[in-house]
Amino acid sequence: MSVLACILPVLPLKAETVVQGTLQLQWADPPRALPGRVQAQPQLDAWLDMGPGQRVALDVAQAQRAAGDLYALANRRVAVSYDTRTSIATSSKVMSASGALPAISTIVPTDRLPQRALAMGADGRVMSSAPILGATRWVTLMCKFADIATEQKPRSFFQDQYGNAPGQLGHYWAEVSYGQINLAGSSAHGWYTLPKPRSAYLADVNGKQKAQLSELFSDCASAADADVDFAGIQGVNLMFNGELDGNSWGGGACATLDGTYTCTRVTWSPPWSFANLAPLAHEMGHGYGLPHSNNSDGDSDTYDNPWDVMSDAWRHATTDATYGLLPKHPNMYQRERLGWLPASRKRIVAANNRETLEFVLDAGSVMKTANTQLVVLALPAQPDPYKTVIYTLEARRRTGTYEANLAGDAVIIHRLEDYGIAYSVDRDTPAANFSSNEGSMLKVGGRWSTPDELHWVEVVSATAQGFVVRVGPRPRAMSSPAPVLVRPTPVASSSPATPRPSSPAPAARPQVARRRGCDALPTLLRLAPVCALLER
Repeated sequence: MSVLACILPVLPLKAETVVQGTLQLQWADPPRALPGRVQAQPQLDAWLDMGPGQRVALDVAQAQRAAGDLYALANRRVAVSYDTRTSIATSSKVMSASGALPAISTIVPTDRLPQRALAMGADGRVMSSAPILGATRWVTLMCKFADIATEQKPRSFFQDQYGNAPGQLGHYWAEVSYGQINLAGSSAHGWYTLPKPRSAYLADVNGKQKAQLSELFSDCASAADADVDFAGIQGVNLMFNGELDGNSWGGGACATLDGTYTCTRVTWSPPWSFANLAPLAHEMGHGYGLPHSNNSDGDSDTYDNPWDVMSDAWRHATTDATYGLLPKHPNMYQRERLGWLPASRKRIVAANNRETLEFVLDAGSVMKTANTQLVVLALPAQPDPYKTVIYTLEARRRTGTYEANLAGDAVIIHRLEDYGIAYSVDRDTPAANFSSNEGSMLKVGGRWSTPDELHWVEVVSATAQGFVVRVGPRPRAMSSPAPVLVRPTPVASSSPATPRPSSPAPAARPQVARRRGCDALPTLLRLAPVCALLER
């Protein structure tokens, strides 16, 4: 089917048609809203790339249901199954909603997972994510629009972003991955001039301007191709000297690199984004397959959880004189999904746990420890394992290069649902719009229970690197025996009883003889064998 798609401009799909390609997820992130302004909403686009000029848009909601853990399949070869008749319009342009493919029934990976891939996640679900380990070499390409001459930063600025000193990307990703990945060999190149003006890379989609990400990637890579060795890269950071469509973007895309059509992780950053390391790390996180995190206030703003770089990268961030706002750490569950958290540092409390457990929970910023850093409170499994809700516990301390400006020292609770989205839990009612409040922090002496009361959590005391935490089950309800009915004993009076007026005695009820044996049965059941048994 993939071969035919390269030949025919329109390919009819029949029931249960399977199409293979590379899954691309692309997240759009607006800048932080100014005080008093409404925060712009994020976007998520999903594409199936089947080769040069051959890609189709995927309905995100359908893709999430069909894949279970869609984010774990980002930038990987997948097979997509459709169960209705439709058409694939092959195009490199953004398709309208009517052109998106409906009725996606299944999405499964077709590539091979590394040997160290997790078969089961911390919540007991099947894991399809490929661990990201070792050298992840990124290349920065700085590109100028044909009608904008400004060069905001020199090449040395972007090159130094990849350094291994505190406050640089090499150091940051090594710290949050516990040394599991590095950016060795990463380099920056440019500035290069694009062949078109900025307006040529914008398209009108449903009345709004939208950046043409594939064209931007292709043209920028082509301009740099003579200078850059793309062999073995794990990602490309694109820096532009003008605004895109009001967003920075992160995820994946495909283009011809060194003469070979290649699909890889890609970010697209305008000047307001690359001037700060925090939003750039956020987009690189999307490149690694990390979705947005959120809080529990129930609104549509996903940028209101300041405990996670994959939610609010801006507030409660530390600052650097050169690289602006620095990124906080991602939540512990997402680090475990990418294979970064050693198995010895996670503890799973089963849904049917009947014991009270006490242990040390170290902060996620501690690089080396023999203690727990991620606790999973399991709940009863659902028929769809990807809809099973779990809760996680992690400790955060105001320390180090990236976490020193957090809202407080506390145990942070997350609820995992919606196919892997982490929502920070707020004990306040109603939940705060921004989760830097006391209700979002479980501190020493604080206690919390899961909504179904299967588990309760108590922070017993603080340690130098975290907290002593106690977790227990819902108390068993013991039924007590009914009290013995005691009848009062009649007490004889010491004085003659005062005669009472006589009253007519109630009429005695007729005594009904109790039927025994066969006579107690209905007529239809008075069979000889039955009666014989009853008479014994």
